[in-house]
Amino acid sequence: MPGCLLCLLGCLLCHGVSSGTLNCSANQYEHKGMCCKLCEPGHKLKSECTEQSESSCQACEAGHFQHLWTKERHCIHHTYCDPNAGLVVRSPGNATSNVLCECKEGMYCSGSDCQTCLSISPCRPGEGVTQKASSRLNTVCAACKWGTFSNTTSFTEPCRPWTSCEALGLVLKANGTNVSDATCEPRRSRPLGLGLGLIPIAITVACLVGLSLICCRKGCWISTQKGLQPPEPVEVVLVPPPKQGCEEHDERQDFPVQETLLGRQPVAQEDGKESRISEQERL
Repeated sequence: MPGCLLCLLGCLLCHGVSSGTLNCSANQYEHKGMCCKLCEPGHKLKSECTEQSESSCQACEAGHFQHLWTKERHCIHHTYCDPNAGLVVRSPGNATSNVLCECKEGMYCSGSDCQTCLSISPCRPGEGVTQKASSRLNTVCAACKWGTFSNTTSFTEPCRPWTSCEALGLVLKANGTNVSDATCEPRRSRPLGLGLGLIPIAITVACLVGLSLICCRKGCWISTQKGLQPPEPVEVVLVPPPKQGCEEHDERQDFPVQETLLGRQPVAQEDGKESRISEQERL
């Protein structure tokens, strides 16, 4: 019995030694106590190695690929981008890489493997886009905060700030909401409004004063024309008496007569008598 145990132990030790001596590289695999070569990317295993030959490999057929060193006898089939599922080819595959699919415009992948697509969702009024959609992600929306708004349904527009009335030289009439902009109106100044109201009154008063001055000046001018003109000078001409003849003559003719021009008309006056001209004529 002890001899059998010693024999079994010896066999295990021998197997362990033989296994420990087999050291295959990263591009090899163990087969029947031998290190066989793995097939490089783009190939598949056709036959395994023997004591007389290395492993036999074969290139992947069209529509297939192998991206790793392998001992597999079959290559992987290229992924099919199904247009009925909303997929389009992003990158064509080859013997060492798979085909890359993506969703067509307006859609995004439903999962990490992107086997099907879903329609991209827009943000509604009152919401803004915080992250635009891509072929892998849907649109990310968020409600507009106080002071911002969105009044459109959009895939790209974020929330916009309310219009600043002060920056435009206007005053705020009403605050906006999450779906409407703020309302502005022109600035109104009370002193300016009062001044504008007094302008018609001032114009009326000025017109009345001007008319009064014009009437006053016109009246004075008429008065000057009628009675305030300086009197015309009175010219006095001495007329000698007629020569004495034999005929009788009037005693009144013995006095020299003065001919006075009154209003440019001669007036006879006896000499020695005071010439009296009315006060009105002197004027």
